[in-house]
Amino acid sequence: MAAVSLRLGDLVWGKLGRYPPWPGKIVNPPKDLKKPRGKKCFFVKFFGTEDHAWIKVEQLKPYHLHKEEMIKINKGKRFQQAVDAVEEFLRKTKGKDQDLTIPESSTVKRVMTGTVAGFKWPPSVSEPVKDNDPHFHHFLLSQTEKPAVCYQAITKKLKVCEEETGSTSIQAADSTAVNGSITPTDKKIGFLGLGLMGSGIVSNLLKMGHTVTVWNRTAEKEGARLGRTPAEVVSTCDITFACVSDPKAAKDLVLGPSGVLQGIRPGKCYVDMSTVDADTVTELAQVIVSRGGRFLEAPVSGNQQLSNDGMLVILAAGDRGLYEDCSSCFQAMGKTSFFLGEVGNAAKMMLIVNMVQGSFMATIAEGLTLAQVTGQSQQTLLDILNQGQLASIFLDQKCQNILQGNFKPDFYLKYIQKDLRLAIALGDSVNHPTPMAAAANEVYKRAKALDQSDNDMSAVYRAYIH
Repeated sequence: MAAVSLRLGDLVWGKLGRYPPWPGKIVNPPKDLKKPRGKKCFFVKFFGTEDHAWIKVEQLKPYHLHKEEMIKINKGKRFQQAVDAVEEFLRKTKGKDQDLTIPESSTVKRVMTGTVAGFKWPPSVSEPVKDNDPHFHHFLLSQTEKPAVCYQAITKKLKVCEEETGSTSIQAADSTAVNGSITPTDKKIGFLGLGLMGSGIVSNLLKMGHTVTVWNRTAEKEGARLGRTPAEVVSTCDITFACVSDPKAAKDLVLGPSGVLQGIRPGKCYVDMSTVDADTVTELAQVIVSRGGRFLEAPVSGNQQLSNDGMLVILAAGDRGLYEDCSSCFQAMGKTSFFLGEVGNAAKMMLIVNMVQGSFMATIAEGLTLAQVTGQSQQTLLDILNQGQLASIFLDQKCQNILQGNFKPDFYLKYIQKDLRLAIALGDSVNHPTPMAAAANEVYKRAKALDQSDNDMSAVYRAYIH
C-alpha cells in the first residue's frame, strides 16, 4: 500500500507501545512542549480520554481507511465509546476540520516526549484485543508510556561496570531518560532486593537513565551480578533504596553483619520501600539518623505488573528533603506519590490499604465459591459485577485468575496475609476493632496451610474449596 501523508487535523489510529490502536486526532501541541529529536512524529489527542502523546509517524494510520479493520479486531466497551466519540465529532463538525485545542496543564506537561516501542501493522486478526487487559486503561491512557519489560531483558542492553568494591554499577547504555519529562538525578542510586517488586522498580530506574548499583540476597535472582554486601552499596551510593519481604528481613538488612548501618555515614540516604509496621520503620529511622544518615520510608501500593509498568503508588514519610531528592526516581517507578509526614505514617497507611485489598480479595473468593455450590455460573457472576459499582481492574484480574486456575504470583498470598496480621496488630495498638480483617486473615491462614504461600493472593479461593 502506498504511504499516506498525514497532517494537522487528521483523524488517526495511534499505537502506543504494546497496547491496541486507539482513535485520535493530530493537533497542535502546547507551546512549551517540544517535539522529540530525531523522530518524525505528530502530537495526538485520543478520543474518549483526556490523554495526549507524541506518536511516531509509522505508528499512525488514517482513521477512515482502517476503521473497519480496527473495529473487527478490537473489542471492549471503552474502545467502542472512543469510536462513538469520533463519530459524534464527525457529525458535529459536518466535514469541517475543527482544530482541537489542548489546554496547557500539569497533565499535558507530563506527556510522553520520548521513544515508544515499535509494533506491527495491521494487528493480527488472530489476536483480538479484549477489554480485560489489567493495565490498558490506566497505562495506555495515562500521560506517560513507561516500560513494561523485565529487569533481565534490560540488563542485556546495558553497560555493566564492576566497581572495585565488587558491587555492580549499571547504567543505561545511552545515559538518557527515555521519557523526556523525567530528568534523572545525577546522584548514584543503590537498590537492595530484587524480588517481585524490586526487579520492576530497578528496570524503570535504569530505563529512565539512572545509574543503579544492585544487591540481592539470592544470587540467582534475575541473572544479575551482585554486590557483595549492603554496606558496600550504601557506602558507594548517594541514595540507597531497599525493598524486602517483612519486618525481620528489613531489620536484618540494616542491622545484620555487613548491613546497611555499616555503610551509613553523614549525608548518606536510605529509603525503605518494604511494607512493614510503624515500630520497625521507626527503629530503622532512628539508627540511620544516629549515624548521620537521612531516612525516608516509601512503601509502594501495587503488584508485580504495576511495578514492571512503572505505575506504582508511593507512600512516603520522614525526611521531606530526601523525598524531594527522590523525585526523578519516584517518577520513574510510579504514577504518583504521597508525602504523609513523620516516619511511621506511611507504614500505617500502607497496612490499611493492604488490609482493605486483602479483605476484598477474600470476599471475592467467597462469592465465587458460593455461586458454584448454589449452581450459579461463576463467569456470569463476574460479568454482573463488572457491570456494576464494584467493577475494577483488580476484581476482573483476580476473578480471571480463579476461573482459569492460574495462581502465578503477582502479589504473594503469604505477604498479603502478613500485612493483614500487621494491620490487625495496628488496630489492637489503638484499641480499634478490625473484625473484617481478622476474618479474612483466618481464611488466608487456611490457604497458607494448604501450601498456597508462594501462589498469588487470589489462591485464597482454594481455602473455600478444600
